Amino acid sequence: MWPIGANGTELTWNLQPSTLMEKHRQHFLSFGKWDGKKRTGYYLSESQERNFKNGLYNVIGQDDDGAYIIELKSTEDKDVRPMTIWNKKTHSASEYGTTYLNGVFYDRRFSFPKSIYAVKDTLKFFVSDKPNALIIDFFAGSGTTLHAVNLLNAEDNGQRRCIMVTNNEVSVDEAKILSEKGLHPGDDEWDKLGIARYVTWPRTICSIEGHDINGSPLKGNYIGSNQPMSEGFKTNAVFFKLGFLDKTTVSLGRQFRELLPVIWMKAGAIGSCPSLDTEQLPTMMILSENKFAVLLDENYFSEFEEKVNQDSNIETVFIVTDYEAGYRTMIQNLAVENTYQLYRDYLDNFRINQGRKQA
Repeated sequence: MWPIGANGTELTWNLQPSTLMEKHRQHFLSFGKWDGKKRTGYYLSESQERNFKNGLYNVIGQDDDGAYIIELKSTEDKDVRPMTIWNKKTHSASEYGTTYLNGVFYDRRFSFPKSIYAVKDTLKFFVSDKPNALIIDFFAGSGTTLHAVNLLNAEDNGQRRCIMVTNNEVSVDEAKILSEKGLHPGDDEWDKLGIARYVTWPRTICSIEGHDINGSPLKGNYIGSNQPMSEGFKTNAVFFKLGFLDKTTVSLGRQFRELLPVIWMKAGAIGSCPSLDTEQLPTMMILSENKFAVLLDENYFSEFEEKVNQDSNIETVFIVTDYEAGYRTMIQNLAVENTYQLYRDYLDNFRINQGRKQA
């Protein structure tokens, strides 16, 4: 195929032979009818090919040359991959990240927070059709992820949950000033300026309740939904301080009260986190509202089995026992989906992670 124009003028090659053949293999190359002298080649441009790979077109057939016959998808039918570079005004980190936080705290407590709309749009690619998704952010920073999850839920009536994990570091400048005062990490004056207590948690409270750090209503509406920021969100949040437990005391059953929040999260973090008000541990806990139950004394299994099997809300069971065979026998009689052996499952996870760290 020679690049000859209609008047016989020699033209310039647009594609190298290898590129042309690659487009043919991908069904992106077709030819017009033979006019007695030539056939004109047609192929998708680079931008059209990119849009095709990003899901903007439907394939409705193939022509005689094997090229795809395509049509643009309808708005409702589009399944688009996120592009490498986004260029939306609402994704501006300075305006919808920094400016927002400044309006909550009235000072610059956190450097370079992300735009809530950029994070929300990112999440939508993965959880728009998952209204009960659990989103985990291990590097929470200022708390934009949880804020975005709440906004997404408000827009489509979802019930997605979010777990944020962050340390409580202070900035380099603050650490220098505090050190000069003779303060150290662990001192209350030091810790209250850490990112978790000074930024992440206060931002979470303010965004949910719809007010700034001084209690005044937030100004403006959320873009897209036009929901006033002062309305906040119909959601709950709880703050936990992550600590370390001695594996020996855990194995001896002396840390159950401290482990209860972890067990609650393992069971799905449903309802309010339960607590124990008495020093003496109960023989069992049937927590219908939280959809899990715990047997702390295996001598009471018969009573526990009856209560669990009668409660249709219970989905997860934890059994405290050192006897593997006994545990296997007990769970066979329970009409629940998920079962775990305490404290073995917890300690096995500890040992696995410890082994990886040492390796």
